[in-house]
Amino acid sequence: MKDVQVTTGGKLYLAGEYAVLTPGQTALIHYIPICMTAKACLAQETKLSSDMFAYSVDRTFDCNYQLIQASIDTFEAYSGQTLPDFELSITGKLERDGLKFGIGSSGSVTVLTIKALAALVDLDLSCDTLFKLAAYTLIKLGDNGSMGDIACIAYEKLIAYRSFDRQKIAEQITTSDLESLLDQDWGYEIEVLTPKLRADFLVGWTRQPAISRDMIQAAKSLIDQSFLKETEKNVQITKQALLTADKESLKAGLQKISDLLEGLSSAIYVDQLKALKEAEQGLDVIAKSSGSGGGDCGIALSFSPEASRELIERWQARGIELLYQEHWIEVRDDKP
Repeated sequence: MKDVQVTTGGKLYLAGEYAVLTPGQTALIHYIPICMTAKACLAQETKLSSDMFAYSVDRTFDCNYQLIQASIDTFEAYSGQTLPDFELSITGKLERDGLKFGIGSSGSVTVLTIKALAALVDLDLSCDTLFKLAAYTLIKLGDNGSMGDIACIAYEKLIAYRSFDRQKIAEQITTSDLESLLDQDWGYEIEVLTPKLRADFLVGWTRQPAISRDMIQAAKSLIDQSFLKETEKNVQITKQALLTADKESLKAGLQKISDLLEGLSSAIYVDQLKALKEAEQGLDVIAKSSGSGGGDCGIALSFSPEASRELIERWQARGIELLYQEHWIEVRDDKP
């Protein structure tokens, strides 16, 4: 009996959150390799289980397992064959002490399920196909998120993601078959980025839950053309700074984006995220909230080991936990 095991990680926004909900806007999103795991094998009958729930199901509709079941339906439609009976087990809730990290999402589960089934039937999927299948699944279920989280998780890299018109694709789902829809250009762009400057990428976990869906909707309602224009401008500045090792432009771009988020809604920078941001003072560091804000995680880029150590100590003193740290090395372009 064939057994397979696959993983997917999480994601955090460097820049462009909220704005990227508008089609055509760009966000920079970083892969976080804190993983969920799926194990699958052929079986006598189909059994789906997740450590999120205290029971297992088959493919009979269950509201708690709806996302997993819909992902299975999508993969089956894509593969063009009825899947044999199998067992699928998902573990890793991306949380601690019952508190979510805020780095994962429904997108993580969708990508993970599709990856596991592809491995089970020996079907190679490109990152782009994996992204489209997961996005199709969520859009079909009524999700109108930017799909940037799925793009990052599917590619497992730091990416620049330009969002597409999800409403247009949602309408086409009702009139087109999956194969023809996958062949279309949806209008998104996904560019894998390799930072070229020496820095520590740090994730601070506030242990506070993120702001509610209602508060997110309230913040979204305040987005105007000025916010979109200024955010896009500074996302592009930040992207170029990453690619050209321009530390000062990188810090300036991220600072402006942080200011724009703070100006958008007072709900984004709550006390712990303010503390996470203020800990940069006097250090060669730039920090900001990440994602919807109001809690969960913030990020920082530190440009010296001494600054990293001091920042971490300041965070710890305020009850902010270092969740993840990654060292970027300087990349020099070869010159003739």
